[in-house]
Amino acid sequence: MTATATRAPVITTTPGATLPRLLADGPDLRAHVARHGPLPPTSSGLLMSLEQAGLKGRGGAAFCTARKVTSVATAGGETVVVANGSEGEPLSAKDKVLLTKAPHLVLDGLALAADLVGADRRILCIERGNPVVEGAVRRALSERGESGAELFTTPRRYLSGQENALVDLINGGRGKPALDRPFVRGVDGRPTLVDNVETLAHLALIARYGPRWYREVGTAEDPGTTLVTVAGSVSRPGVFEVAHGWHLEELLAHAGSCKPRAVLLGGYYGRWAGAGKLSELRLDSASLRREGLSLGCGVIAVLDDATCAVAEMARVATWFAANSAGQCGACTWGLRDLAHTTSALGADGPDSQSPGRLMRWANMIDGRGACRLPDGAVAFLRTALEVFADEVQEHLEGGCSRARRHLLPTPAPEPWV
Repeated sequence: MTATATRAPVITTTPGATLPRLLADGPDLRAHVARHGPLPPTSSGLLMSLEQAGLKGRGGAAFCTARKVTSVATAGGETVVVANGSEGEPLSAKDKVLLTKAPHLVLDGLALAADLVGADRRILCIERGNPVVEGAVRRALSERGESGAELFTTPRRYLSGQENALVDLINGGRGKPALDRPFVRGVDGRPTLVDNVETLAHLALIARYGPRWYREVGTAEDPGTTLVTVAGSVSRPGVFEVAHGWHLEELLAHAGSCKPRAVLLGGYYGRWAGAGKLSELRLDSASLRREGLSLGCGVIAVLDDATCAVAEMARVATWFAANSAGQCGACTWGLRDLAHTTSALGADGPDSQSPGRLMRWANMIDGRGACRLPDGAVAFLRTALEVFADEVQEHLEGGCSRARRHLLPTPAPEPWV
């Protein structure tokens, strides 16, 4: 899936409310200004508007944006703002599409965020090796004459998008997660606001149209729209802008899914949900939380009954191990052992003790890493073992005949330098 090949459909959830909002913009500055008007000055009421709008981060953690901004603004001293568009999650394309289709919304949000926290340095980060995205961003910067906004490219690694690792990269490090909190000690040792590019684009819209407009769609707990990447066993994969609260099954039908066997929500750091739960799920925190799920970074990956789930599990477990920063035992040896055992489960004559061993090791690894990469692997594997328990038993008995389709991408990470 590429940013150039993906188009988002128009989905309307509320009478009179027009969607898309983010993806209705264009990459050209003149068209952007014609649609939204010039960038408004940062008023003293903008922070209150963010709070009233209920904007949450779109990078995966869904942290309150107003609270995050306040933490940096009140930290004291010179500050920095970082727009995180590195998007290391292999299944996600939303940030790439946004930066290609609406880079000026992101840059507007970056400028407004810098004003809110008093930052004299603005940095936009994207993953290197994607000429479509980089070209769109560079053109947008050139159109605006933005000498104050820096473009920083990150290595193609999953951890590059983790905010502590991203700060380390900008500071000239290797990009390994650290324990420092960026809003206290970030870029150049200064308090740093790190926000996902979609979050900043929403900020730019709220600054223009206000919190009441933002809440015209969505739910009380999760107002507004969100970008989701639908991938896997669907005939129309792509990036969709939907209002929070949208029925998951309706979105899957729109994307061309036919009788999904299971869905992975939140990407490789997310969790699996079996087909029996899908009719109950809406794309909002309350609905997903009841089932122990989260939308995370906005990935929805569908697996059909013709695909070998154990083979997919094994490849992703191996991918997790390959992305280890090597800073702790949970990553260095724990992820390695999980990968080896999961791969053996999909091989001929698997050990009948493998599922129990995987669950036992997952319990030992969970919460003990220097960063949360091992926790993501554990959540992915635990829920996969539960949802695909019947297929796991078929493998133990040597009876799985499903195709090994490499449905879930596992790109090789750039080596640590």
